[in-house]
Amino acid sequence: MTDLHTPRRILVTGGAGFIGTGLVRFLLANRPEVERVVVLDLLTYAGNRANLAGLDARCRLVEGDICDGPLVAGLLADERIDTVMHLAAESHVDRSIEHPLAFVRTNVVGTATLLHTARNAWKGRSDVRFHHVSTDEVFGSLGETGLFREDTAYDPSSPYSASKAGSDHLARAWHRTYGLPVTITNCSNNYGPWQFPEKLIPLMIAKALGGQGLPVYGKGLNIRDWLFVEDHCAAIDLVVRRGVPGRTYNVGGRAERRNIDVVHDLCDVLDRLRPDAAGSYRRLITYVADRPGHDLRYAIDDGRIATELGWAPTVDFQQGLERTVRWYLDHQDWVQALVARHSATQRRGIA
Repeated sequence: MTDLHTPRRILVTGGAGFIGTGLVRFLLANRPEVERVVVLDLLTYAGNRANLAGLDARCRLVEGDICDGPLVAGLLADERIDTVMHLAAESHVDRSIEHPLAFVRTNVVGTATLLHTARNAWKGRSDVRFHHVSTDEVFGSLGETGLFREDTAYDPSSPYSASKAGSDHLARAWHRTYGLPVTITNCSNNYGPWQFPEKLIPLMIAKALGGQGLPVYGKGLNIRDWLFVEDHCAAIDLVVRRGVPGRTYNVGGRAERRNIDVVHDLCDVLDRLRPDAAGSYRRLITYVADRPGHDLRYAIDDGRIATELGWAPTVDFQQGLERTVRWYLDHQDWVQALVARHSATQRRGIA
């Protein structure tokens, strides 16, 4: 299949965060034709300079706000950017329950600012692409059966998912109204190296190693589809190159799991890799009050990206989980620095 677009000078927003770090590393490792990767990141709690340490000279980190139109315009012009990969977002549901307006500002106003500025900077150009990374949470909750498709109606449940739904609509509007060449991906739950330790898998690793309780919401029956971050980054790269402007592509890991089963599997991996003399880490599991508006089940139909672009996940869940646990065991200094600086393992989102 022939590429429709060849990125050479890329702006990655949120590139010092979890998925952004994976994407920057993927591009530098796999795309020698890429001349420049400019990371724009506000370096809030989830963005970390250390994530990009040691990368080659093609990568530049700029600390700044996606809501700052003049800053974005200057970067697009000065760095001769031909591709925006937009990942910057407030992304934790629990935090959105506590501070919803911060999510509206970054996810809605920030996305609109980027779209508006890119359109103005790229007038008359045909060699450009704007890619917007979103989430399956915009679709709301599934029952015991069914899958999210690209044409599933939006039904967001949290301030986070509502703000991401708004940003998706803006991206589509800029394509339909102004002809900006936009593509969108909606992905399932990512996991893997560099994830801030407030999300389920790194949170459980950190607490288990500290001998603390492993807090599972409700009865742990909520179901998510798990996508290894490197597979997601490969999908983003593929959609940017070969995806049709105006098109949305769902990206899933084909790995539905109940939360309690994820925690059980994680404990079993830790039992094998870092055994505790006190017994299995499963003994630390505790059940806590559920968070408000907790969707029951997410599951992705990735038929479009599979059929049209030939993408499929390559890392199965057990393999990815072990790789993730080994990474966190080998990077405890990185984890502990974040925990100390940001209280990363503190529960949030109790309305």
